[in-house]
Amino acid sequence: MPIKVSKHLPAIKELAKENIFVMDETRAITQDIRPLQIIIVNLMPTKEATETQFIRLLSNTSLQVEITLLRMESYDAKNISQQHLDYFYRTFSDIKDKYFDGMIITGAPVENLPFEEVDYWDELVAIMEWSTSHVFSTLHICWGAQAGLYHHYQIGKYPLPEKLFGVFKHSISDSKTMLLRGFDDEFYMPHSRHTDVKEADIEACKDLEILATSEEAGVCIVRSRDNRFVFVTGHAEYDHDTLDKEYKRDLALNKPINLPVNYYPNDDPTQKPVVRWRAHANILCVNWLNYFVYQETPYDLKRIEELRQKLNDN
Repeated sequence: MPIKVSKHLPAIKELAKENIFVMDETRAITQDIRPLQIIIVNLMPTKEATETQFIRLLSNTSLQVEITLLRMESYDAKNISQQHLDYFYRTFSDIKDKYFDGMIITGAPVENLPFEEVDYWDELVAIMEWSTSHVFSTLHICWGAQAGLYHHYQIGKYPLPEKLFGVFKHSISDSKTMLLRGFDDEFYMPHSRHTDVKEADIEACKDLEILATSEEAGVCIVRSRDNRFVFVTGHAEYDHDTLDKEYKRDLALNKPINLPVNYYPNDDPTQKPVVRWRAHANILCVNWLNYFVYQETPYDLKRIEELRQKLNDN
């Protein structure tokens, strides 16, 4: 997929090494195509790595995508230069009058805090509320999924006795959904979180459908029945070494951390991790873009609210 981003974004160089086609803004304007407008609300501290991970996934179809990166205006990120943020990122104030085909809300390392105690919670609530009329479909990841379920459907999160950490096997609950078209009956996905949502709470909400679960990791993929929202409790976007870096970081900081499950060969952290999730991560992202965004979103993005109302009425 041609991805339209700033030609100076560090992710461009990284993805070029993988032979991934990323189109910079100069070339994109010569094509007579309306690209899909996708906004990424990047809440992760490892912003450059997260940018690369999601752009890699969004690059896997023939659709042209123009990406806007959004940061929190009410919070000062500590692990990225202000120059990077100022050059590549926008704030909600910058884009609140614009419309987008799709949005991705990433995870964030704030799970142990009540939602209302997160520094930027009010701003994120404003963004999620704005998305109901200005974004056609939103993909929520990990803590972003918990935040979305809480805000839109009043579904709470619960602390786990220990961090859920590793690569876990999942099974599909609904094989007919377009979001999981092409999935095998079983698939793997990384998880790295301290809190969980309960299957019973989601099942009690008539507007939601559970699509995939895991015996060890619990609920994994949920959609709203109008396809406006998708919630993924794991990290399908993770690189092969993301869990490795998290594990070794916590060891160095003397934080309590278990070996990531089903990750290192023979549970030996000196060996290269085995990637079991990449194919399904790509399928998930491609299906969301194609069936939940491209096939449904209006050419005139200002008609998003009108079309959503029709979907709700039906």
